[in-house]
Amino acid sequence: MRKLRVGVIYGGRSGEHEVSVASAASIFKYLDGAKYETVPIRIEKTGRWTLGGQIPKALSAAAVPEGQRTDAIQAIEPSAAVATTEVDVVFPVLHGPYGEDGTVQGLLELANVPYVGAGVLGSAAGMDKAVMKTLFAASGLPIVAHVVALRREWEHDAAEVTRRVADTLHYPVFVKPANLGSSVGISKARDETEFAAAMKLALQFDRKIVIEAAVPDAREIECAVLGNDEPKASVVGEIIPSREFYDYEAKYLDDGSELLIPAPLSARHTGEIQRLAVDAFRAVEGAGMARVDFLMARATDEIFVNEVNTIPGFTTISMYPKLWEASGLPYPALVDRLIELALERHAEKQRLRTSIT
Repeated sequence: MRKLRVGVIYGGRSGEHEVSVASAASIFKYLDGAKYETVPIRIEKTGRWTLGGQIPKALSAAAVPEGQRTDAIQAIEPSAAVATTEVDVVFPVLHGPYGEDGTVQGLLELANVPYVGAGVLGSAAGMDKAVMKTLFAASGLPIVAHVVALRREWEHDAAEVTRRVADTLHYPVFVKPANLGSSVGISKARDETEFAAAMKLALQFDRKIVIEAAVPDAREIECAVLGNDEPKASVVGEIIPSREFYDYEAKYLDDGSELLIPAPLSARHTGEIQRLAVDAFRAVEGAGMARVDFLMARATDEIFVNEVNTIPGFTTISMYPKLWEASGLPYPALVDRLIELALERHAEKQRLRTSIT
């Protein structure tokens, strides 16, 4: 039988470019060469696409069959990247804007190519923290109090935004770019001075900012979801960050953060988090995969849905694959299952009529 040709799109224009490269390196390493022919499709920070070029540096070239390696990098237009390779399925590993937000998913929909993960709507909703929280609230999911502010509002009247945050949320608060992941641009503000600095940082990455009330002495809990119309939740994990909260440095640069899998939770709380994870996945119309992050107040055990990540980190030490490994689905089998789900979802969409004649 002919091998399934899998195009892995990675890199991207967002601030999470390096994380994407690391995720793609692991996926290339564990795609079974007996089943798949792999096609690297890299997007540079400039937006330039390269096809069939060098595999991510984090991956040893020995992990890719000789016939699939080339030293030449061919520059092509985005639409040609899919058409030229005639791939059977695409695995987008693009974290953050311009990849996780529905943009690449829209391109693949236009090309009628199967792809791993959420569709245009689910990706866009999962990227925008403000829209996501609106959908969570509409679905009755527990979320922390928050305020949304635009760059224009801040530049026009920063004092009014500051008053609104102080009156609505009280300090401390977390200040986040609405459309970014990997905790890039996030700060904790304990007073007005720190809030101004946090807004200045966050506005470097997005024009829309989400300001959230801090959960006192919060535990950071995560659960992985896998599936399409019948999604399943993994075991639950907990992160013990090396810093005050799980920021970019704690995730990727420090060695001190600890992952507890399974999380030390009661059976009742574990079941509740798994239920909420599936509900959050459905609230944003997720598909294929997502990691759902929670905050849990240590003193009261109150649980809040924080966010959904539709293309979570995918290195071998990332929480999403580790949670599934602990649930009995090792990394190579997880990749296989995600490709199966992509093909299943695509086949389901092909049943739709595209013409009234």
